[in-house]
Amino acid sequence: MIQTELIAPVHELLKRHATERPEKLSFEDKRSSLTYRQLEEVTARLAVHFQVSGVAPGDRVAVLLPNSVEWVVSCLAIVRAGGIAVPVSHDATIPEIEYRLTDASCVAVVTSDSRELEVRKLGRGIPSLKEYVTVQWGTAPVIGTEYRRIVEEKVQGTPLDADTLDVPAFVVYTSGTTGKAKGVLLTTRSMLWVTASCWAPIAGLNQNDRVLNCLPLYHSYALNFAVLSILAVGASEYLMDRYSSREVPKLLASGEFSVMPGVPTMFHYLLEGAHGNAVNVLPGIRLCVSAGAILPAATNQAFEKQFGVKLLDGYGITETSTMVTMNWPTGTRPYGSCGLPLPGVATRIVEPVGMRDVNVGEEGELLVRGPNVMKGYLDKPAETDAALRNGWYHTGDLARFDAAGYITITGRLKEVIIRGGQNISPAEIEQLVSEFEGVMDCAVTGCQHEHLGEVPVVFVVQREGETVDVGALLAYCKTQLSAYKVPHAVHIVAEIPRTGSGKVMRFKLREAIEVIAVAPTTRASG
Repeated sequence: MIQTELIAPVHELLKRHATERPEKLSFEDKRSSLTYRQLEEVTARLAVHFQVSGVAPGDRVAVLLPNSVEWVVSCLAIVRAGGIAVPVSHDATIPEIEYRLTDASCVAVVTSDSRELEVRKLGRGIPSLKEYVTVQWGTAPVIGTEYRRIVEEKVQGTPLDADTLDVPAFVVYTSGTTGKAKGVLLTTRSMLWVTASCWAPIAGLNQNDRVLNCLPLYHSYALNFAVLSILAVGASEYLMDRYSSREVPKLLASGEFSVMPGVPTMFHYLLEGAHGNAVNVLPGIRLCVSAGAILPAATNQAFEKQFGVKLLDGYGITETSTMVTMNWPTGTRPYGSCGLPLPGVATRIVEPVGMRDVNVGEEGELLVRGPNVMKGYLDKPAETDAALRNGWYHTGDLARFDAAGYITITGRLKEVIIRGGQNISPAEIEQLVSEFEGVMDCAVTGCQHEHLGEVPVVFVVQREGETVDVGALLAYCKTQLSAYKVPHAVHIVAEIPRTGSGKVMRFKLREAIEVIAVAPTTRASG
């Protein structure tokens, strides 16, 4: 069942496909494409460049690029050089980028010409950062080493290409309830275990597939499925910059693609488009998979009825190299469930206090153990010890299982808000808002949204005698936070409900608001 031949060092997979299918398309975007032979060659050249420029085994190198062939090449080359790839959102704000580059002590960064000046300015305050590789898509000259000059010229030397299956190869940042992003240490083995136990045997991903990807590559879900799994099985993939409700239906209607991974919001938009006659059939598509957030049962059923294509839902988190459970395309499945545990992965659902295993149908915290579990959090031993106990990863998510073993996620002990598959820490927004003029107290909670699942909403207590300018507050948030983290609404209230120990009672905040419509409001409400 577990296709262990897919679990191999990155350089071995590259050389395998360069030999067996050298002229087969590997990755393609709107600008360029690479065969598997070319992919092996350019990753080798970039890996040698990193080594010559001083990247030593275990050094962290950031990838600050939009979805692109260059993103994939950079990530794989870093691993071939013995480094650790640190994906960073190309749309991240300056404070978010600075934190990640500093926290990971990055020694090098691959970025775009549009962000080069900003990154180099940040680098003056990051002593570890020495090397800049810039992808030039525009016409302006670049300051750092130009990416194409590296990958198009013959270089002296060979990549390190060490057997690094069981040492950290990726640091993927996620936000916890503390408000500080944590770097999750993932290995090539942990990531490819998910390929070997989930995407290949369950989803049937194979060398004949042509995948359409619009997931952001800096997320663990996309890094796992849309980069490493494509490489492992020898499939082909088209990389979109991002999801577009106009372009995705056109691409799907072409009949060129067989598989599309996504988050629930994307499949909702496809359904809406079908009702508007943007696309009524998905020719060539044999399967869609959803993860990143809970897929509503109604959406799942409506999608399959409309398009006649299986839409399989699964549950995963960054700390488990993405997937923990998955629904199978065969047999029956309860809609709304995230499926069965992956082969080779053990799960428990326990009482948060007392750790008693719950009975069928009872709610408890989901625990996970298996080869896909992270090594730990980067330079955060206390947080690692709290999350990994006696071999089990404590997810902080509430779940229940039925008599057949299907697991359904019911809520979260953690207070992370999931907006369209993107995790948002309430504490991160609270810290920012609390510094704004006129704010005495504040709290953030998730509010239901008919398309995005949840959106962040901030409650503000004004200082006595002062008035908070809601429009200015939202504008300030937009300069400091990624777009998906910006509060969807601001509510002015008399007080924030708290426990005796000072913790915010978020359930009382959620009770005070109704489901938010599609159009966000910037008006305060009392």
